[in-house]
Amino acid sequence: MKIELRHGSGGEETGRLIHELFEKYFTNPILDRMEDGAVLPVMKGHPVLTSDSFVVEPLFFSGGDIGKLSICGTVNDLASMGARPLYLTASFILETGLETETLEKVVSSMAETAREAGVSIVAGDTKVIEGKGGLYINTAGIGERAPGLAISASAMEEGDAVILTGTMGDHHGTILTARLHMKSSLKSDCAPLNGLVESLLKEGLTIHTIRDITRGGLATVAGELAEASGKAMELMEDEIPVSEEIRQLSGILGLDPLTMGNEGKMMIILPEKEADRALAILRSHPYGRQASLAGRITKGEGVHLITAYGGKRKLLPLRGEGLPRIC
Repeated sequence: MKIELRHGSGGEETGRLIHELFEKYFTNPILDRMEDGAVLPVMKGHPVLTSDSFVVEPLFFSGGDIGKLSICGTVNDLASMGARPLYLTASFILETGLETETLEKVVSSMAETAREAGVSIVAGDTKVIEGKGGLYINTAGIGERAPGLAISASAMEEGDAVILTGTMGDHHGTILTARLHMKSSLKSDCAPLNGLVESLLKEGLTIHTIRDITRGGLATVAGELAEASGKAMELMEDEIPVSEEIRQLSGILGLDPLTMGNEGKMMIILPEKEADRALAILRSHPYGRQASLAGRITKGEGVHLITAYGGKRKLLPLRGEGLPRIC
């Protein structure tokens, strides 16, 4: 069956779509009340709120799909603030002509990823517009951050270590090769990283800053953090993990792995004396096995790359269009 305008009318067809598809996969005590809003339990810590939208093309790709991506992206934003993700909303904009089988695969993927991340989808909405079978998702996420935790860009200190949790550019490369119909062994790094962050926090590490490295890649994220903190960052080219597949692809197409987006990688900044301990914890986690100590925070401004030949150059953020709709 294909989605038609009647599925967004608010009538019988809308109700059937909600009950037979969304409620089937997202069921939980809060959502099952089917009210206009979700009444949430009282939190012990500080509530942290984020919002995101997902328009990736194609909808399905090696290592993930728009549904998995929507959960991971929202969860990772909360985790980057040191919050434990708890609740999500999920709103769908469906174009006419979309196969309900496709929608069900996406919703099933969302439910599976939410279970992995330990979050509940407690509210949502569905709208249908005329189109050519497209699908877009908007989310909001609420998490709880422990009192006294102050993870932010402004918390970075001179001398801090910069850790990357894995290889750069995998998601970007996967989406690009899929659009170009290129045969490739690349697989998106799309993953919920809240467990990775929680494993560090449980050990009492003094984490100053966390940022997930998404659109614009490492160079862009590093520049944003340097500007927000009023400090400089030095990255060591030899210590930035990049897979051989991405090196080859970027060489062929003239891309820079440092401006290619990811959906399962983070930059973690903490005191240098705690770096080795943090690396050991990260490398013991499935999503942090290729973690690397890649740089440090210094006095000054901007981001500089220490090249493999010992030179030093300013690292600039992504400019221009890049690759649109990767998330």
